Amino acid sequence: MESIIVRDKEACTGALGNIGDALYVIGGKWKLRLIMSMREGNHRFNEIQRAVEGISARVLSNELKELELNGFVKRTVHTDTPVVVEYNITEYADTLDEVLDALASWGAMHRDKLRSER
Repeated sequence: MESIIVRDKEACTGALGNIGDALYVIGGKWKLRLIMSMREGNHRFNEIQRAVEGISARVLSNELKELELNGFVKRTVHTDTPVVVEYNITEYADTLDEVLDALASWGAMHRDKLRSER
């Protein structure tokens, strides 16, 4: 992917707007963690909650609804007895691959930097 280096005011304003839009949709403490958890095979509510340490049921429910509204998650209700609800990431969530890879690499680099400064 080509790097975006902003050199003029108009391009900077556009880039800031794009970043703001992205952070509005995927920002916060939980959304990317939830997507990663579902990629690891956690599809039922309780599985996801156990995999993402520290998230409450209420927050998980709200985050899953937002992810579904933005097209990253599909909610499927199986009406057999007992009723089972599954959450799966969509193909659209795959568009976050580069973002997730970059964040993981940067996070590891930053953690190493902090450790080496101690």
